[in-house]
Amino acid sequence: MKQYNVIVVGGGAAGFFAAINIAEQNSNLKVAILERGKEGLQKVKISGGGRCNVTHAEFIPSELVLNYPRGEKELLGPFHQFMTGDTIQWFEDRGVALKIEEDGRMFPITNSSKTIIDCFLNEAKKHKVDVLYNHALKSVTKSDEKWLLETSQGDFLADKIMMATGSNPKIWKLLEDLGHTISQPVPSLFTFDIKDERIADIPGVVALDVEVKVVDTNLWSEGPLLITHVGMSAPSILKLSAFGAIELAKRDYKFQIEVNFIKQPFQDCMETLKQLKQDLAKKTVFKSAQFELPKRLWQKLVLASQMTDETRWADLSKSQTEQLASQLTKAIFNVSGKSTFKEEFVTAGGINLKEVNFKTFESKHHKHLYFAGEILNIDAVTGGFNFQNAWSGAYIAAKHMSQS
Repeated sequence: MKQYNVIVVGGGAAGFFAAINIAEQNSNLKVAILERGKEGLQKVKISGGGRCNVTHAEFIPSELVLNYPRGEKELLGPFHQFMTGDTIQWFEDRGVALKIEEDGRMFPITNSSKTIIDCFLNEAKKHKVDVLYNHALKSVTKSDEKWLLETSQGDFLADKIMMATGSNPKIWKLLEDLGHTISQPVPSLFTFDIKDERIADIPGVVALDVEVKVVDTNLWSEGPLLITHVGMSAPSILKLSAFGAIELAKRDYKFQIEVNFIKQPFQDCMETLKQLKQDLAKKTVFKSAQFELPKRLWQKLVLASQMTDETRWADLSKSQTEQLASQLTKAIFNVSGKSTFKEEFVTAGGINLKEVNFKTFESKHHKHLYFAGEILNIDAVTGGFNFQNAWSGAYIAAKHMSQS
């Protein structure tokens, strides 16, 4: 039976980051990573369309935590210990420079996730971390103050263990057997499936700044909205899906949204349209896109307001004007389902946060059992925030686990 001082279960971002930092901070410790697959770091590989969205350029902890629908309160302390700037410095110290894009997302300047993967693999090798692939964990028990781990490739003993297996139901079940409570997982980041004539045939059109509400709830968000082949996406929708993950799951992903395409009150919009009736009297409404809306979207909303493509501004009836104002400021769409956002599947759910000491990321039920990453009931909106949670938790846990 192989013995280690520390075993990290899970060869993803949090697992590698923790193992490397443990071994680096205490070279006397024998450290191993157990990964169930034939290779690790798969989420790193596909993140950001293969570029790896390492973190987000938000440097104030109290602002950063606002991007976590679950974990906002718990992460405030950890972010004061290891923050975005620390992440940037950690990678730069190892030869990986990051860049900030216009929307705040941060990527390696190489624009390749391979840069991050190579960094982890090289650091693991440099600090003599044993990376053991095809080792699926079958059971975990306490044995004379040590942890006994049964895997598909044999048994292991460890003084301390970290679980960094992400959203893995089998591992959650093992932790339930150890007395931990699991918040049942539901999808978080997802796009909305919508079949509606107003958005049919115009995939790729983007309204740059909208406000979206889920009807009959307090859920709302704002930002860009992308019309897709199956419905709607982009930050305004993804943010709503993250913060509404539990409520929308209860509704079986069938609900209504109200979209304000111009972020103006109905009455203000009416006043503008009345003025346009005078200013553009001889022009057709169809061809006179307003409010900086994409032309194709404007035309769809005009046709939905009981007009034709020949209707002139001067001929607008009161009813048509009101209908156009409604389409622009409070358009109702029926959502009939969800689609996974790219390949970056994120879930809300995991280990109950009340059962974790966030000063060390150690279990409150078991000494020398630590957690990091999405195995916890923490998730974020898109933009590098889920990785920052992984880096912060893994680093803080590593700091404590490295103490012999």
